[in-house]
Amino acid sequence: MNATSTQHPKVVVIGAGSLFFGRQSIWQMVHSPYLNQGTLALVDTDEERLSKMVKLAEMVAKENNVSLKIEGSVDRRQVLPGADFVVLSFAEESVKYRGIDCQVSLKYGIRMCSGDTIGPGGIFRAMRELPVIMECAKDIEELCPDAWVINYINPSTVHGIALHRYAPKLKSFALCDSHHMPHKKAYYAVRAEIIENTSQFTEEINQKFDFRIAGVNHFTWLLKAEYEGKNVMPTIAEAMRKLAGDENNGGDRGAKALFNDAITYELYDIFGIIPTCTAHTKEYVRYWQGLGKTADTIPPLSIWETEDRYQRHDEMWKQVDDFLAGNIPIADYMSPFGPDHATDIIENMVGNLGKKFFINTLNQGAVTNMNNDSFLELLCDVDMDGAKPLHVGEMPRGIRGMQELVLDTHELTVEAVLEQSYEKLRRAMLTDPLVSSISDADKIIHELLELERKMIPDIWYKDRLQYN
Repeated sequence: MNATSTQHPKVVVIGAGSLFFGRQSIWQMVHSPYLNQGTLALVDTDEERLSKMVKLAEMVAKENNVSLKIEGSVDRRQVLPGADFVVLSFAEESVKYRGIDCQVSLKYGIRMCSGDTIGPGGIFRAMRELPVIMECAKDIEELCPDAWVINYINPSTVHGIALHRYAPKLKSFALCDSHHMPHKKAYYAVRAEIIENTSQFTEEINQKFDFRIAGVNHFTWLLKAEYEGKNVMPTIAEAMRKLAGDENNGGDRGAKALFNDAITYELYDIFGIIPTCTAHTKEYVRYWQGLGKTADTIPPLSIWETEDRYQRHDEMWKQVDDFLAGNIPIADYMSPFGPDHATDIIENMVGNLGKKFFINTLNQGAVTNMNNDSFLELLCDVDMDGAKPLHVGEMPRGIRGMQELVLDTHELTVEAVLEQSYEKLRRAMLTDPLVSSISDADKIIHELLELERKMIPDIWYKDRLQYN
């Protein structure tokens, strides 16, 4: 990245109509003095949604009197030249197909509250998304080979491994928004009774709080929590235990949100460390699959709610339409949004700010008893040379074994999708921790291939005998 790029960075967002990231990227590109003299290029295959996001970005930039240049195209190749960063954030008809994944899996006794990373849902989301990611990678290699590629699409580990191994010339890493710093650390500082609320989190407290998280994305654990040399892990766990009694009396009633504090405490009680992404981690373990002969205190997982998710997306688009129509003043745009993990990291890299962030990348010795090439979510120093994981220590036995099983599932999924191997697809499904029947696995594969034919490459259907 040359001096001109540093002053005028170009960020391309592929999947701008994804409201998970599109609206946030506009906020930060306008807000940041390190980014708002550059270019935000928005790409989406839905022309109507793209035009709305481009117009919204132009209005926000104008209202805030910044010279941010806005580009838009349904063809990524038109805007990739000159890119310094390319953020992958697309998921075509994701709500619909995650619903299909979850309902077919439920038919065979597999309960998924999210269905986008582990279980049949994680495998088949990669079947749908990874081929498109690798097509993007080829275009990036050709048109902007020096750009940093940031994968923001689940399953994050699967796609991160694939980019690293099958597009090794590209500079890439993968992200998840669940460990956005410093907010994540401030959250635990409150529960450790170091501070009363997150607004009191300071750099001094940050330095005194030795806080180490590691693991496969969505299966991460707080391995150490010490403040001024005192172990505050039990205090954090006790806070979660107390919260568990009230967590379902209001707020988010979605499947991913239910019983998270109670599950967090129960996993701490078993393993002595705290899961840090419980909304997903509860789906990685088999305890709440409803397979026990006796009832647990915490009920089996609820299932991903397709219709409710459609409603949430509709509400998000209504907000965009209201900004465009003037029903909500564009001057108010900067209020409801805030920093996003991806654009925070881009700002940090461009500005050489020296901040630390959680990134999905190669272990490189950070977790001392896992392989150097294990693809883990780790706190890193990040600059224009890439992510450098900070020392963590050992992953406890038990948790480490489950981590390795998840990694094997993810790596087999990568190989299955990119080698178009039915044998490895079946092997990935039968390695997955949620699958407990060979016959069921075969039926799930067959049914999902049929139901998701629109989204899966034709080569999987050339010889129907391969999955009959």
